[in-house]
Amino acid sequence: MAFSFILLLSSVAAAFLLFIRRIRYRRMGLPPGSLGYPLIGETLQLIKAYKTENPEPFIDERVARYGSVFMTHLFGEPTIFSADAEMNRFVLQNEGKLFEGSYPASICNLLGKHSLVLMKGSLHKRMHSLTMSFANSSIIKDHLMLDIDRLVQFNLDSWSSRVLLMEEAKKITFELTVKQLMSFDPGEWSERLRKEYILVIEGFFSLPIPLFSTTYRKAIKARRKVAEELTVVVMKRRKEEEEGGERKKDMLAALLAADEGFSDEEIVDFLVAILVAGYETTSTIMTLAVKFVTETPLALAQLKEEHETIRVMKKSDSESLEWSDYKSMPFTQCVVNETLRIAN
Repeated sequence: MAFSFILLLSSVAAAFLLFIRRIRYRRMGLPPGSLGYPLIGETLQLIKAYKTENPEPFIDERVARYGSVFMTHLFGEPTIFSADAEMNRFVLQNEGKLFEGSYPASICNLLGKHSLVLMKGSLHKRMHSLTMSFANSSIIKDHLMLDIDRLVQFNLDSWSSRVLLMEEAKKITFELTVKQLMSFDPGEWSERLRKEYILVIEGFFSLPIPLFSTTYRKAIKARRKVAEELTVVVMKRRKEEEEGGERKKDMLAALLAADEGFSDEEIVDFLVAILVAGYETTSTIMTLAVKFVTETPLALAQLKEEHETIRVMKKSDSESLEWSDYKSMPFTQCVVNETLRIAN
C-alpha cells in the first residue's frame, strides 16, 4: 500500500513538473512540441529510431504533428529541431552572428572542453587554420599516399575469406589517422586505443545519464583512459623536442611548434576530437563507396580501367601510389564526390 502511494505521488509530481515546464516554454514564444519524460526527454525514441533501417519516422511524426520546426528534449537538453531547409540555411549563414554553434553537455564531456568543434572566436580560427595548413602542406602530401598504400596492403594481407568490410574500414581509418597525427604504426598500443574509442563513440548516441546508462558510463571511463594515453605521448614528444630531438612530420609536431603555445590538455582534446571525427565518418563513406560501385557495374568497370592505367605506369606491383597518381584519377574523384553526395 505504501509503495503504491509513493508511486502515485511520484507520477503526480512528474506530471505537474511537465505541465509547469510546458507553460514556461510557451510563454517564451518557443515552437510547439513535446519535451517527453523528465530528464531523458525523447532521447530514447530518437536512439531507437536511429537503430532501425529508417530513422525518418522520428522526424516525420513530429513534423506532421507540430510543423517543420518543433521543440523536443534530446541528450539532456531542451532542443529546437528544424526540418525546414530555409530555416536551416538561415541558421548556417548566420552562425557566429545571430546563432552560436554548440553541442549538448553530454557530447562536450566526451570530446573535451578544448575540442576544435567546441572552440569559438579567434582561437577556433587559429586552430582551424593550423589544421588546414597542415592538411594541405607538402609535408603530408609527401607521405600520405605511401602511408595509405602501406596500411591498406598490410590489412588486406590479414583478411580471411569472410570480411566484415565496415569493421575493416574502421580499423584502416583509425590506424591511418593515428599515423598522421602522432606517427605511430599499427600495433598493440593503437589497437588498444581503438577499442577504447569504440566505447567513447557508443556514448554519443546513448542516454547521457551515467546513473541510468551503462553505455554512457563506459564511454566517460574510456574517454578518461584515452586522454591519459594521449597525455603521455604529448608529454614525451614535448620533452624530446625541447631536448633537440628529431622532429617528426605529423600533426602533433605542428601543434607543439605553434606560436599559440597550446597546453598539453588543449592538444589532447584536439587529438581526441580529430580521431572521433574521422573514425565513423570516413569508414562509413569507404564502405558505402564499395556498396554503390558494386551496384553500378558500368562505374566499376570504368574505375578498374582508370586504376589499371595507373598500375601499368608503375615499374612494379610493389611500387606505392604517389600524390600525382591520385590527382590523375578524375573518375575516381567523381566516385568519391558522388558517394559523399548520396550518403551525406
